[in-house]
Amino acid sequence: MKHGIFRSTMTVSLGTGLSRILGLLREILMAYYFGTTLAISAFNVAFRIPNLFRRLFGEGALSAALVPVLTKTTATEGLDATNRLVGRVITLLGVVLLSIVLLGVAGLSVAIAYGSWGEKVTAVLPLLRIVLPYTFFICMVALCMAILNSQHRFALPAFTPVVLNLIWIAVLLFLGARVGATMAERISVVAWGVLVAGAVQLAIQVPALYRLGVRPRLSFDWSDAKVKRILLLMGPAALGMGIHQINFCLDGILALWAAEWAPAALTFAERLVYLPLGIFATALGTVLLPTFSRQAMHEDRSHMLATFRVAVHNLMLVMVPAAMGLLILARPIVDLVYTWQGGAFTAQSSLLTARALAFYAPGLVVFSLYKLLVPLFYAIEDTRTPVRVGAWMVLLNLILNITFILLWPLEFKHAGLALATVLASGANCICLGVILRSRVGPMGWGRMAGSLQRMLLAALAMAWVASRVPEWMQGLGGPAAGGGKLAQLIGVSAAIAAGLAVYGALVAVLRIARCPKTV
Repeated sequence: MKHGIFRSTMTVSLGTGLSRILGLLREILMAYYFGTTLAISAFNVAFRIPNLFRRLFGEGALSAALVPVLTKTTATEGLDATNRLVGRVITLLGVVLLSIVLLGVAGLSVAIAYGSWGEKVTAVLPLLRIVLPYTFFICMVALCMAILNSQHRFALPAFTPVVLNLIWIAVLLFLGARVGATMAERISVVAWGVLVAGAVQLAIQVPALYRLGVRPRLSFDWSDAKVKRILLLMGPAALGMGIHQINFCLDGILALWAAEWAPAALTFAERLVYLPLGIFATALGTVLLPTFSRQAMHEDRSHMLATFRVAVHNLMLVMVPAAMGLLILARPIVDLVYTWQGGAFTAQSSLLTARALAFYAPGLVVFSLYKLLVPLFYAIEDTRTPVRVGAWMVLLNLILNITFILLWPLEFKHAGLALATVLASGANCICLGVILRSRVGPMGWGRMAGSLQRMLLAALAMAWVASRVPEWMQGLGGPAAGGGKLAQLIGVSAAIAAGLAVYGALVAVLRIARCPKTV
């Protein structure tokens, strides 16, 4: 049993890791071909809409609701009952998604044909009409993946996202520079490639389901108690994720309002921020949920809080220096990853992206803390509080966004959007922490703050050393100093290595690695 769990975990980790690596390669190619032009900004804004529905109807919310019910149905009633339930869920989800897609495409077609729009909106609408049907495919893929997971088949679901990145990369490499005379025409080819990738992702699920004997038939009998149970379980999780995705969509729209290059610069910066966040914080939050739930079930609050403190301490031990490193090395990292000779990602693109990354970087701390706080609420069976607090934070983020756009200089407006996200997320964590203290007792924030101060001191020393390394290595840190890609790689790697050595030494001297055990 333990070996099976370990193998499954390794399979999922391998698929996720490969997908993230290919995703970064995909973004490098997008930067190379499109830079921070209006074409890629319009695409990024348009693509946020399918991602919103993917969060609402697919992925985490759907899996969390569907897997337990399907697993129990298969175990107690057999595969025929599972097929009937899956048929009802597929029909319901399919009808909802097709209705959204058809109405959306029809509305967009009317708007494009008869509306009079500015340059930015005119660039977004045709791309949105192309990628909107991707909503249907990717949400149905999420449903199939949940079914496979419920039958303890993890390999295909884990590697399915890789297909999107492979097709996307292939389109960029083989069609991106060859089809279309303008940036707008070329980005349309990418949009069609994404739609094809969605269809392929769905198609490869069908044989796997058939091999398992899962062969559902369409059914409009949605009064089934199990269907209602799935919808009831999906509600809070979907709403919670939806709030943040709505926030994400608003950020993209407001960024396009600020400047035509702003959504692209923000997106490239976000990819670099979410890389360490996905590797460490998301994984830890996923593992902690069942642990917290088990401890809460046995009313073991003291051990639950001790687990939380250890998790926060260990995560901050990684995220504080990661945030400081991204802040100090923002420009060299952006140059290393996105700036390639002959590409459309110019020095100005690099500067704009680096500014966004520097303002996003402190968010690593609060974004990761949020991923630990929410499982604690779920463990005590409170799914509403994170949603209610999150709704207020969406309003705060919107107010801050508009304020920064109106008051900040043009080339810093997008950085203001990044800062607004960080500030709103920080306020969100503070509110959740205060509420948790009233629900479960003293959290030990004072002791954790003391450790955090020492981590910050060590990270500041690390940052000073890392920032000096490029000078010490006689300008090997960036293209501005005349170095090529190898020189950039050596410079950034040396800066990171020197900084980590200093941070590790200070962690040992200041005994930061030892987590406070008392409140």
